[in-house]
Amino acid sequence: MELRQETRTAYDTFYIGGAWVAPSTDRVIVPIDPSTEQPLGGVPEGAEADIDRAVLAARRAFEDPAGWSGWDPARRAEVMERFAVEIDARADGFVERVSSQNGMPVAVAAQLETGYPSAVLRYYAGLARTSAFEEVRPGLLGGSVEVRRLPVGVVAAIVPWNFPQALSMFKIAPAMAAGCALVVKPSPETVLDSYLLAEAAEAAGVPAGVINIVPAGREVGAYLVSHPGVDKVAFTGSTPAGRSIAEACGRLLRPVTLELGGKSAAIVLDDIELDLASIGEGLFSSTLLNNGQTCFLGTRVLAPRHRYAEVVDAFTALAESLPVGPALDPATRIGPLATARQRDRVESYIAQGIASDARLTTGGRRPKHQDRGWFVEPTVFADVDNGSAVAQEEIFGPVLALIPYDGVDEAVRIANDSAFGLGGTVWTSDPERGAAVARRIATGSIGVNRYVPDPAAPFGGIKSSGLGRELGPEGLMAYQQPQTVYR
Repeated sequence: MELRQETRTAYDTFYIGGAWVAPSTDRVIVPIDPSTEQPLGGVPEGAEADIDRAVLAARRAFEDPAGWSGWDPARRAEVMERFAVEIDARADGFVERVSSQNGMPVAVAAQLETGYPSAVLRYYAGLARTSAFEEVRPGLLGGSVEVRRLPVGVVAAIVPWNFPQALSMFKIAPAMAAGCALVVKPSPETVLDSYLLAEAAEAAGVPAGVINIVPAGREVGAYLVSHPGVDKVAFTGSTPAGRSIAEACGRLLRPVTLELGGKSAAIVLDDIELDLASIGEGLFSSTLLNNGQTCFLGTRVLAPRHRYAEVVDAFTALAESLPVGPALDPATRIGPLATARQRDRVESYIAQGIASDARLTTGGRRPKHQDRGWFVEPTVFADVDNGSAVAQEEIFGPVLALIPYDGVDEAVRIANDSAFGLGGTVWTSDPERGAAVARRIATGSIGVNRYVPDPAAPFGGIKSSGLGRELGPEGLMAYQQPQTVYR
């Protein structure tokens, strides 16, 4: 049940087992608007007992012989498509709630937190209709082999605050298509939008227990990861948290998908035409999107030494052209950081950059025209050593490190000299040359003159950027387990 007071939104129940149920404690999560530093409302904070109830509801839904996991995939697809329609019907609400909670500019939220999640849901509905969930092969030793792709079971989906709806759907959509049931744990910073998602699921007729949503903190999340009723964990978040989850799942021999941090390289080749009127939007979306709070961004910009000054000037001009302001202002390109803690973290890295031999070309401060909110100006450091903290560690804010190189081989070496391997871009006037360079980069995904995670393609990282893949047919297979029947 939703209660409204002025601009605040409050809930007093969880969505578990297809019903709105009372929490087990009186603890409350109060999301804060990072643009105004004012509370936005409140929702119950989940405890271990609430997780127990949610896992039990998911387990019952999954194990029901006549239930979701046993449905014909095309029937599941029909429900998923209705779910997408209900999500689209709440688009304005999703945009306002997400931007108000995490500082994402509404212009970004309108693209990536509404239409994109429903597109992912429809994509997996299509895969459910067309994928082969069973096949028969000739056996090498005689007879035949039947291979069945069964749903893995109950999924714990742990979602971060930076793209809460898109990254929820990276997990929900393929899990639903496979026939799984889920317990979704949103981040405490972005909880209000998760109630819209629950309302959409209820309105679409998603069977009871297939989707259960319990907002909670880190400790309760750890309890969910190790819960004996969970069959698989899907997590997006920081690398340190991902390592802890991997350790827990390793001990339990529990399948896990981890999409973690990044420090990707944006390689500017020497033939690029640095016309911000034509490539500025692409550069922005691949290096500074969502206030720099995006895991795949190319925050290390590698530039040829003989054009280095020109590249520095271009990125400085790009950063200075971006209006900084409240997240709900349609003109804003750089909004506030999601939390005061996150701003402190970003400012600590800026201080390290200033104390090093790097050269600050723009930004590095709190904007003078914003007297409240957790804002940091878009910041560019030039002459950065690739071994420095600002080049090697994920800052998760609007901070770019520009590094010179001599020749493509050195650019590749510098790009690969990182603990991470999630995204990246190559910028060139010759797309074929760019693709050849891109293939040499040790990363899970990379774009030539653009970067947009496509729902049809696998997304994920290598090294400290994670395990497994989301999206694409590979994302569906991550929620399936093969069973062989010898015949």
